[in-house]
Amino acid sequence: MDLFNKCALFKTAEIAKKEGYYPYFHVLESKQDTEVEMEGKRMIMIGSNNYLGLASHPEVIKASVDATNHFGTGVYGSRFLNGTLDLHVTFEKELAEFLNKEDVTIFSTGFQSNLGIISAIAGRNDIIFSDKENHASIYDGTKLSYAEVVRFNHSDMKDLERKIAKADKNKGYLIVTDGVFSMSGDIANLPEIVRIAKTYGARVMVDDAHGLGVMGKHGRGTAEYFGLEDDVDIIMGTFSKSLASLGGYVAASRQVVEYIRHNSRPYIFSAAIPAGNIASALAALRMLIKEPNRVKDLNDIADYMRKALKKRGLELRESTTPIIPIYTYTPVRTMVACNMLFERGVYVNPVVPPATPIGECLIRTSYTSTHTKEQMDEAADKIAEVLEMLKDMKE
Repeated sequence: MDLFNKCALFKTAEIAKKEGYYPYFHVLESKQDTEVEMEGKRMIMIGSNNYLGLASHPEVIKASVDATNHFGTGVYGSRFLNGTLDLHVTFEKELAEFLNKEDVTIFSTGFQSNLGIISAIAGRNDIIFSDKENHASIYDGTKLSYAEVVRFNHSDMKDLERKIAKADKNKGYLIVTDGVFSMSGDIANLPEIVRIAKTYGARVMVDDAHGLGVMGKHGRGTAEYFGLEDDVDIIMGTFSKSLASLGGYVAASRQVVEYIRHNSRPYIFSAAIPAGNIASALAALRMLIKEPNRVKDLNDIADYMRKALKKRGLELRESTTPIIPIYTYTPVRTMVACNMLFERGVYVNPVVPPATPIGECLIRTSYTSTHTKEQMDEAADKIAEVLEMLKDMKE
């Protein structure tokens, strides 16, 4: 059998394009902001993770440009060798202080962070307990670790405790969960996870990619939101959401971070993050610390939009975060709706299987602290109009 047979047989995208409901790879032609230009159209952007509105902030852009002018476009080596910049060290120190952790180290992407952290910390003699709705990078990180993986039902603490109680007592336990789940906007039941971890001697890792800058009074994330910063052993996060850049990090005890630095293959064998990326992330972090009101503004505008959508009779998957999913149920209806909204100047994201269970497809919307109420009203009107037009669509 030819290895490429699967490629020849893959027709899903081709059919969607031919039928006119393919919703992916739209071309952005401006800076990421509350309004953008895509394919020549003015678009209200409610489909990005630019939570604090810093991706187009002049100070963040200037920091990136200045660093690139000084250090060049890349470092051309791993952190182990010639790839450590003073900017890396400064960022790690300031982020560790902000998160109230002993140490931080950074990865080139958020996806790589989960691969690198989990595969270094867990091994053949360990068990990873993972929420079934965790991010794909957690799934792949657990595979790379060679540890035994036990998946528990989404946010089902009874299922988690039942499974951990039966586990081999001679193995190390890691409970790993998203802090804010990226598709649904659900918040992990961190108090119960911490209780279970203490009862059974497990360690806790939280993927806070969608929690940093979003949750907690100061934007420190899910652990701050619940008052459990001292009880979460490992916090992972990204720069590609609130920190307006590209990259990722691990925050933990000095001992754990030092172990990861010297044992994580994705960390050791990857080129270090370029100066422009780390400088923009550092500028965004400092702005978050300086302007914590951005966190409140973000959650206030999300609450406004949630009420606006409900007022228009739309069925939402309940959440209290700036991720607001709207039920569309079937894949084709979801993709058609996204394309119709695109034509009307509203950018949203389709969520279809395997990212969501069959029959529970969603339009995923997400918000920015600098969105206006006028933009929200316009977008809500158009979403309601489109879904009303498609209410009888069965596919």
